[in-house]
Amino acid sequence: MTDTPHLSNGEPSDWADQMEQAVLDAALRHASAMGWNSRMVRAACADNGLSLGDEELLLPNGARDLAALLSRRHDDRAMAALAEVEPASLKIRERIARAVSARMEAGAEDLEATKRCAAFLALPTNADLGLKLVWETADHLWHWAGDTATDWNHYSKRAILSGILAPALTMRWFDGREAAEAFVARRIENVMAFEKWKAGKDFDAPLRKVADALSRMRYGAKS
Repeated sequence: MTDTPHLSNGEPSDWADQMEQAVLDAALRHASAMGWNSRMVRAACADNGLSLGDEELLLPNGARDLAALLSRRHDDRAMAALAEVEPASLKIRERIARAVSARMEAGAEDLEATKRCAAFLALPTNADLGLKLVWETADHLWHWAGDTATDWNHYSKRAILSGILAPALTMRWFDGREAAEAFVARRIENVMAFEKWKAGKDFDAPLRKVADALSRMRYGAKS
């Protein structure tokens, strides 16, 4: 059994969870003027009376940790909004459009800070975190939409939605809601057209032909 994590002041991790959110609130106030960086993290921690040592314990990855906290807050906000919608009443394309829209608007509530965070995540050194967070969001949205796939479709659906989400969110922050939702509608239409085309194709046929040929070579033609 592991010990409950503590900060240097001896407070337990539930206090740490609350303090993370308080520091995030302060960061949102500072971000528009300071950007999303270590200076902003220090200012937000100082607002909450945290020493540099406490900051390092609470947010060992600094601005990256706060970026993850912000993304997950926006995910929670979007899921709360979507809880008011019955997904079964919508066609699948409508579910995805509604889900992406809810996530875009959840982030738009903190627009200026979200812009700074998006610029931070666009840096090459933070691309791994950005991809992880957009995948998390896609997973939440697909679960809400009713997806229960556990095979390769589970991953392909999230990869496709991540490919829609990443540019859609960026477009929402910098170009506005109308442009972003028009982009999402076009991308969903493209995906649906592709899926319809793919449904009429037998992509395993070439592999079966090769397997049949190899089988005849090894075992001879069937009588």
